[in-house]
Amino acid sequence: MTATALSTRKPGQASPAALLSATFATVRARLLIVSRYKGQLFNEILTPIVLAAMPILLGRATAGDQAAEVFLANTGTANYVGFMLIGSATFVIVSNAFWHIANWLRWEMETGTLESIYLTPTHRVFVAAGTGIYSTGRSTVGAFVAYLIGSAIMGINPFQGDLLIAFLFILSGLIPLFGMTLFYGALVLKLKEANAMLNLMQWVVNFLMGVFFPITVMPIAAQWVAKLFPPTWMTNGVRSAMLGVGYFFKEWYFDLAVLWFFMLAAPMLGIWAFKKIENSVRRNEGVGQF
Repeated sequence: MTATALSTRKPGQASPAALLSATFATVRARLLIVSRYKGQLFNEILTPIVLAAMPILLGRATAGDQAAEVFLANTGTANYVGFMLIGSATFVIVSNAFWHIANWLRWEMETGTLESIYLTPTHRVFVAAGTGIYSTGRSTVGAFVAYLIGSAIMGINPFQGDLLIAFLFILSGLIPLFGMTLFYGALVLKLKEANAMLNLMQWVVNFLMGVFFPITVMPIAAQWVAKLFPPTWMTNGVRSAMLGVGYFFKEWYFDLAVLWFFMLAAPMLGIWAFKKIENSVRRNEGVGQF
């Protein structure tokens, strides 16, 4: 360790290498745990397919052979199967990110181990980052497999459009998503409730992202609210790249630039909110009170 490092690091503060080690140790621990429960992985692959199948089959039952024409007139693409599958797969990635962070915090609070984390030199944000990396990695792989299987079952080509741009939108959308989960985790710390908040969150996320419909059919005020939600840009970016439904700002690089702004703003806001509420809870009721 150099003299410079010794002079700039506070007593009891972990080194950058130690912080990264804690983050990836969390990832490894989570992967090890989930590898013992194969049913969870199967369920994550099955869920997007089932979610998308319901509106797809409903559309076929009500519109029949004209389903593609009606969908084309309202969304800009006749491929309503791909539209629904992309929406449901992205929804699972976003929903799981909130679930994993909230349940991790709530579990640590209930078992009394959150206090132990406070006694270590590793900040909780880096442990949460490990949970976030694990969640996005697990959910993204599961969502991709679900999309491939769902496309095969429904009889569409899964590899169409500009796949590289679609991948860029997914990759860019995961970072602001982590920032939002930190803000959500702060609410769990404050309210000491996870399940009710998660159930409410799923409905809100489903609506804002436009999982099964384009947000252009929403009221204008609701559209503006939806556009403040980074996963909305991620979902529409993937759909536009693969299905040609149209970017919000006409060109893919303008929409991607908005996601890059969220990449900077959302983590900063999330970390600030998490630390502020965390300090408030520790000073007042404490993290061990339920």
